[in-house]
Formats: sequence, structure tokens, C-alpha cells
Amino acid sequence: MPTDSPANSSFAWLYFSLLTVVCWGVYGLLLHTGQLSINPGGDPTMNRYKAFLFVGIAYFLVAVLAPLALLMAKGVAFTGYSSKGMWWSLIAGIAGAIGAFGVLLAFGAKGSPTVVMSIIFAGAPIVNAVVAILLHPPAGGWGSIKWQFYVGIALAAVGGTMATYFKPPPPAPVKTAAVQTPAAPAPTAPQAPK
Repeated sequence: MPTDSPANSSFAWLYFSLLTVVCWGVYGLLLHTGQLSINPGGDPTMNRYKAFLFVGIAYFLVAVLAPLALLMAKGVAFTGYSSKGMWWSLIAGIAGAIGAFGVLLAFGAKGSPTVVMSIIFAGAPIVNAVVAILLHPPAGGWGSIKWQFYVGIALAAVGGTMATYFKPPPPAPVKTAAVQTPAAPAPTAPQAPK
């Protein structure tokens, strides 16, 4: 149970951040495995929808029931909501769900899970930084942005490109030995009567 007391919050943000890194790091691989395993041999498009359905069920369990239980335990489940906060939270959830569906669509378009996730995790920080600045412009104007910020953006893009381009190839599929069937005996010519 996380708390905000100064004694144990000095590194709490780092632990929770690493938790997210691990969970999102395996998200694409797990989702791709679920998509391929949910109905082997079935329609790939329908399989993507089925996998996404269970992603929604997982969201409902983790993001609806769990916080609702915690809020009910504190007695604040149905009070203290502003319309602005609710709308922005809903928009955030929609953006997250659309992003998760985009991952599935990328897999369906023959995107490798490692390449797809590399592009996502390299590009997402760039989008986050740019949108955050647009929503909350720097106090000193755009000219006050330090050059290190632009270098960081460039390094993030280069890092994602390098991780995608130099990704180790998967092992070659194992070739099964062809089963050889014995050749049929050649027909013999009929012999003339003696």
C-alpha cells in the first residue's frame, strides 16, 4: 500500500517508475502472444479484437474495481469529483485504449513486436515532452528552452532508430527432414511366349 510520508517517498517514485517500465516493457510481447494464442487458426482480425476484449477486461479489473474498492474503503468513492477532472481522466483513458489498439493493429500489419515497441517507447517521450510544452509553455518563452532539451529529443529519436535497426534477428526456423518414400518399381515389359 503506497503512502506519501516523507520517510518512504524519497525513492518511491523511482520504484513505481521502474514498475511501469517493466510492465510496459513486456506489454507488447504479452499482447502479441495473446493475439496468436487466443484462437489458433482463426481469423487474425477477429483474434486481434478478441485479444483487445481481454485487455479491456483486465483494465476493468485493475483500473475500475481495484480503485473503487480502495475509495469505498476510505468512504470517498462517490464524492469529490469535478467535471473537468472526470472529462480529462476519461480522455486519458480513451487515449490509452486507442494506443493499446494501435499496438494490436501494428502487429496485425506484420510489425515485429520488438520493433513496434521500440518505436513506441522511443517516440512516446518525444510526444510527451512536446505536448507538455504546448500545454504549459515555459515561463521565459520558447527562447528560454535549453539546448540540452533539443539534444535529448534527438537522442531519443536516434536511440529508437538504432534499437529498431540493429535488433538481433530471431533464430532461423528448424527445418524438418523430408520423409523419403521408396521409389515404385519400374514396370517390366511382357515376355514373349517361348
